[in-house]
Amino acid sequence: MLASQCLCTNLRRAARGVSRHYDGALDGFGINVAQYSLLCNLQRLDQPSISSLADAMGLDRSTLGRNLRVLEGEGLVQLVEGDDLRNRLVVLTDAGHERLAAALPAWEAAQQKLIDKLGAEKREMLLALLDELA
Repeated sequence: MLASQCLCTNLRRAARGVSRHYDGALDGFGINVAQYSLLCNLQRLDQPSISSLADAMGLDRSTLGRNLRVLEGEGLVQLVEGDDLRNRLVVLTDAGHERLAAALPAWEAAQQKLIDKLGAEKREMLLALLDELA
């Protein structure tokens, strides 16, 4: 691996490594870490519009739409009409809730492994730095 002083290169490299770590943990559940995150946000937000979900996740609508179509095809989410016909809501299905519940222990184990590797102090520092950059 080539050394670099470029923050972008190093952040992207680290993000790919962390994603591989979580994807490996979620491998047996038929979802990747991006899909797991989307399902978690859906559960927290309780039937958000596509726009509000995209804003909450820091994604553009087209990227979110592609991810939603995959999850919809798996029967994990459903798109329904909102009060305004131009506004569609995203609903986590029973199958989506079940998939999240089944995958949670694997995600928690992956999370704990990274926390153990960093230690609590570095974890908090990393979260603060990432929040500042975001």
